[in-house]
Formats: sequence, C-alpha cells, structure tokens
Amino acid sequence: MNFTASQIADLVSGTVEGNNNAEVNRLSKIEEGEKGSLSFLANPKYTPYLYTTDATITLVRDSFVAEKEFKTTLIRVEDPYDAFSKLLEHYNEIQQHYSSGIAHTAIVSQEAIIAASAFIGDYTQVGVKTTVEDQVMIQPNVYVGNNVFIGANTKIHSGARILDGTIIGKDCVIHSNAVIGADGFGWAPNANGSYDKVPQTGNVTIGDHVDVGANTTIDRATLGATKIGNGVKLDNLIQIGHNVEIGDHTVIAAQTGIAGSTKIGTHCQIGGQVGIGGHLTIGNRVGIQAKSGILKNIKDDGKVMGYPAFDYTAFNKAYVHFRNLHTHISDLNSLKKKLDHE
Repeated sequence: MNFTASQIADLVSGTVEGNNNAEVNRLSKIEEGEKGSLSFLANPKYTPYLYTTDATITLVRDSFVAEKEFKTTLIRVEDPYDAFSKLLEHYNEIQQHYSSGIAHTAIVSQEAIIAASAFIGDYTQVGVKTTVEDQVMIQPNVYVGNNVFIGANTKIHSGARILDGTIIGKDCVIHSNAVIGADGFGWAPNANGSYDKVPQTGNVTIGDHVDVGANTTIDRATLGATKIGNGVKLDNLIQIGHNVEIGDHTVIAAQTGIAGSTKIGTHCQIGGQVGIGGHLTIGNRVGIQAKSGILKNIKDDGKVMGYPAFDYTAFNKAYVHFRNLHTHISDLNSLKKKLDHE
C-alpha cells in the first residue's frame, strides 16, 4: 500500500517540505534508504546520511537546518523518533489485519462468549465459559483455557498458552509461546526426604496495555492472584513466580527471574538477567542494572547494581578499587617487605 507525504504528515502532525505527492510503501533506516521508502533522522550523528540517502521521504525535527543539498522530501515533526514509532505501529496494524470471525478449524466451546468483531485463527482452542471481547485477535495455534477473560483489542500471537482462570485486560499483546497461568513452583519437603506438590489454586490477572514477550511465563498463584499492573512491559524469556505482584508501568528486560510472592512497585526499570528472590518488596521507581542479584528489600527510588546488589553509585566507586585490586595487593606486599626489613 502506498502513502503520500501529505498523508503521512497528517498521521504524525507534521509539515511537508518538498513533494507533497511523493509516495512510499515501506520503511527503512536512513543509511539504507532507497527509492520508495520512508526513513527518519533522530540522532544527530546520522545527519551525514540525510545528504546521501535515496529514501523518498525522511522525518526530521522541526528545528533541523540543512547544510547541503539533499534529494529526499522532508516531513518536519516535533520528535522524529516518536513519529516514526507511530508509523511503525500503524504499519503493523495494516500488516496484521485479520477479518473478524472464527476459523473453521478452530475449536471453540459452545459455552464461550465470543464478540462478533473478534478473530480466532486456525487450530486455536477456546475453553468453557471463556469471554473474548470486541476486536480481540487470536492467531492460529493458540490455547485458551476455561473461565478466561480477554479484554477488547488484545492480540494473542501464535503458540501462546492462556490457562484456566486467567484475566487479561484490554489493549494487551501476548507474544508467541508465552505461557500464562501455569502451576507455580510450590513443593513441600516430606518425612522421607522427597517433595509433595503444593496445589496452585489461584490465577493470573493482567491489567490494560500490557505487553508479554515471547516465551515468557507467568505462574498462577497458590491462593489469590499473580498480578501484573496496567502498562507493564515484559521482554522475552522472563519467569514470574506465583503470587508475584508487579506495579503499573514497570518494564523488565529479558531473562529476568522473579521468585514467588515478591511485590514490585510502579514505574520500575529492571535490566536483563536480573534475579530477584522471593517474598521481597521492591519500591516504586526503582532501577536495577542488568545481571544484578536482589536478596533484600529496596526502598522507593533506589538504584542498585551487582551481586548481591547495592547502591549503583557506591558500586561504581567500589569497582574502581576492585579493578585495581592486584596493584593494591602488590603495593601492600612491597610495604610489608619494607617493614619486615626495618
């Protein structure tokens, strides 16, 4: 599908400088721009590419001043990166458009409530007393269990597993092979030295505008609910244990593991490969650097790093000395020898 510069400018509230009728049908990086593509210039270090790019249209900041001649048509916007992101979202919506209805190979319980505007793809299974609201898109090969609720405009990608009792809000995205509502890791040692399974009878509740990455798992609660707040963004390959609670608008990067019953506040930023112990309380607006190990509670606005993690600034100061530890030891040994000879 082709879009003109004027149509794109309307979408991103921009101003065209050049050919209003210039047409594009794909997106590109500015350094790889070619005829028929749209690109953007947000980082000043890529400015030289603007004068050489073959991209037909380029998004630039309102304040941009050209120092050389260029071939591309400009669309001036307040924030090129934000504008390009909006266009990517629009492009994805077009690419992923599905008609409403239920594929003939899907298996949908007669007791499920499916909105007329929802789409359910081939070989997807939907269980008893499950509700699927307006404009929900469920791709092929998804399993949705019994007593599940899926809010309006949510998208569930192929291979995802939404198990019994799960509640998902509106405008969420569940990526491929995510598993939501599996058994929590609950085991109790018994007299003969083996372990008995602790029944996991709760569920998972997910708020609105939540993204769950591919192969991420969210375990259902032992009792009550594992809770994911509004606007939470979860990367791929994250493990969230039973009865964990994650506050609104917290973001967590890949390969992080959160043990059971830990509570994480709002607007936190957690790096990749972080390990968080069980039954902890992480405050609001906390920042945790990648590969950190969290073994104790963190207060609001804390910034931590390391294993075990401690204050980020203190870690950096300590690391300077750790990195030079071999020279410190050498100096100490020299000093010791000198004292021994006196």
